[in-house]
Amino acid sequence: MANSPTFPSIFCFLLLLAFAHCKTVKRDVKALNEIKASLGWRVVYAWVGDDPCGDGDLPPWSGVTCSQQGDYRVVTELEVYAVSIVGPFPTAVTNLLDLTRLDLHNNKLTGPIPPQIGRLKHLKILNLRWNKLQDVIPPEIGELKKLTHLYLSFNNFKGEIPSELANLPELRYLYLHENRLTGKIPPELGNLKNLRHLDVGNNHLIGTLRDLIKNGDGFPSLRNLYLNNNQLSGGLPDQLANLTNLEILYLSNNKMIGSVPPKLAQIPRLTYLYLDHNSFIGRIPDAFYKHPFLKELYIEGNQFRPGTKSKGMHKVLELTDTEFLF
Repeated sequence: MANSPTFPSIFCFLLLLAFAHCKTVKRDVKALNEIKASLGWRVVYAWVGDDPCGDGDLPPWSGVTCSQQGDYRVVTELEVYAVSIVGPFPTAVTNLLDLTRLDLHNNKLTGPIPPQIGRLKHLKILNLRWNKLQDVIPPEIGELKKLTHLYLSFNNFKGEIPSELANLPELRYLYLHENRLTGKIPPELGNLKNLRHLDVGNNHLIGTLRDLIKNGDGFPSLRNLYLNNNQLSGGLPDQLANLTNLEILYLSNNKMIGSVPPKLAQIPRLTYLYLDHNSFIGRIPDAFYKHPFLKELYIEGNQFRPGTKSKGMHKVLELTDTEFLF
């Protein structure tokens, strides 16, 4: 005798049936159809029908994820990347008020991020890297209290890093490298208790590490600190040793001076230390060469005493998407 359907399977079927017959909230339908009208043919070709969450035999639009809320469906994720979208940032996106993920990376978007981005209160991941976005980073991003991942690298942003980013209590990954940012790095970022990765390399930033970590208890979760290819000055303060979770410290190509303090060797899991192409002097304390975790110590292009040696083989440090998205 054939097994009769179990209760869980019937329940799941009824849920799917209910989802299929739900209507998508009009706000989201309107917003995505406005976006559809402004995008290139590659996206429009895959977006069939008027309902982005699917209608009858029509599936949801490619890159659109919907969820059920009560009697309606809402759009919770929009992922349209690497399809050569050309033109200004689609402001209609900011009407998708239930978005948790917005990924438009590797396109050709231009102009500023509109201040209305602050309306997306449920957003956890904002990925706009590899575009041609311009102007300043809007301080309204600091209103996205659930944000955990912020990727704005490889654009043309200018001006200062907004201190409002320090208002993001859940932020874990902050990527701002390869822009035209100026001014000092806001020391308030040290108040982000969950921040693991901070990359502001390849900009035009000034200031000192002492300014950045003047609070001895700042950056408690930070593992990776990329400050390379800027115009940072000053020396290496002893307070760096308070970053006890630090694994990567990337200071290459700045204008830093002074000697390397022995206390830095007390960072327990320091693995990569890049000091090259600055104006450091003196010698490297022996503790660095005996450090159990330190794989790379790169010191070329400084004014260290003759005979001071690097450790390991210099290589460019890059993380893949899968290493930092989750």
